[in-house]
Amino acid sequence: MADIEDFGNIEVIFQDEEDKKAPRCPHGPTILFEIKCKGEKNGRRFYACSACRDRKECSFFQWEKEKVSEARLLAREQQNLSKLPPFSHAQYCARFREYASLPLDQRRFCVDCQILLLPGEWSSHSSHHILSDITVSQLRRPSLLLCPLENNKSNAQYLFADRSCHFLLDVLFGLGFRKVLCLGTPRFHELIKMQSIDNKSDPIKSLLLDIDFRYSQFYGQDEFCHYNMFNHHFFNGEEAAKDFLDFLTEDGSKVVMVADPPFGGLVKLLGHTFSKISEIWRKLQGTESSASEMPMVWIFPYFFEPRILNCFPSFTMLDYQVDYDNHPLYKHGKSGRKQSPVRLFTNLCPKDIVLPKEEGYRFCSICERYVSGENKHCSICNACTSKNGKEWKHCPECGKCVKPSWLHCSLCGHCTLPNHQCGQMGCYNCGDQGHKRKACPSKGKKNLQQQKSGKGAKGTFSLDTNKTTGKNKRGKNAHGKKKMVR
Repeated sequence: MADIEDFGNIEVIFQDEEDKKAPRCPHGPTILFEIKCKGEKNGRRFYACSACRDRKECSFFQWEKEKVSEARLLAREQQNLSKLPPFSHAQYCARFREYASLPLDQRRFCVDCQILLLPGEWSSHSSHHILSDITVSQLRRPSLLLCPLENNKSNAQYLFADRSCHFLLDVLFGLGFRKVLCLGTPRFHELIKMQSIDNKSDPIKSLLLDIDFRYSQFYGQDEFCHYNMFNHHFFNGEEAAKDFLDFLTEDGSKVVMVADPPFGGLVKLLGHTFSKISEIWRKLQGTESSASEMPMVWIFPYFFEPRILNCFPSFTMLDYQVDYDNHPLYKHGKSGRKQSPVRLFTNLCPKDIVLPKEEGYRFCSICERYVSGENKHCSICNACTSKNGKEWKHCPECGKCVKPSWLHCSLCGHCTLPNHQCGQMGCYNCGDQGHKRKACPSKGKKNLQQQKSGKGAKGTFSLDTNKTTGKNKRGKNAHGKKKMVR
């Protein structure tokens, strides 16, 4: 399956709120993209799924002005309906109340179907893998009961380690926040609810917005909304949207948004959604000043800093390294990396976020923020410049600090790896040094002609438009937020 960047430059086209023309796939309203090959004046627009980069996961594709037959529209509607959860959220809540009232020896969970079973349903799951004697403690931590979704290109769920959860909760609680809007952070949501049970005198409220409908089994409608963060879509319609608005306005407590998107998600789409939530919050607060921004924490790899700052110039990247329990690399221990590339991006005041000294973080009085122990202050750049947690060095030719393993190459004109091969910065398709493969006019025109003629029209585009190289990701070729999820 080809990468969409092989077809040329591609851009997201944001439409007005009033524009209801966007067709829908099982993940809600689709996104309008424009693809333009180098040398062509006009691009061509198409609709594709907002949440899935791989068309094997969601095959929706439609040219903007394409006429769709009634039969195809009907088939599409039936396809969307077939992907809905087996129960509504209200039905799930009623099932949970009945389930919680059962004696321990009658509480069963089907691992194969990922559903809490009522006694009348046991026979239909008799050949499945069943867990018995589900305790109250297990029901309070569904992220440990549910199997993580681990398709790296759609909704791979990598769950916060307890270390990172407790750190973040302690920081936000210390800053006076008593409501947390959790976008794709089910484990953090669990911890907040458990803290509220233990600390009833000063509880923190939390609302989880997540694309994984399975959490509807465990949380009420005021605690969870089935939600797509790439298009700000509430699957349960106006009722869920009202619960979201009520959460932002109730009791007047300070609210903060914490988001852990899939690293394979488009940063531009995520930034658009987060800006929309911030605007809704601002209007609900009665604060029309453009300087007022909702408190936010965006959790993402450090190498996406330029893209995130392009969306939110007010954000600062903190040095704190976020760990995940079920990721083979982004966790402490022998099986993980010594340093995770995942960071906190926030509009909260950096000097107010105290990073743990026992983990080697220290306060830089010049930068007025906490930094990792090896992040030394550069007197020339006048900043603690390290991004990956290691001590960087200043290159006078580049005029900036670079990774310690890099050397300045006079032929390339910048610092790079010492074993690189000069001149391999051009196109791998035609060999031209003036452009890269993704912008190659010959390859782009050829493939676009195939699309126009209908050849390979299915299973051709892969919306991996934030792609990075190497293994700096939550999974293969993850580029720049969930969902891989939390």
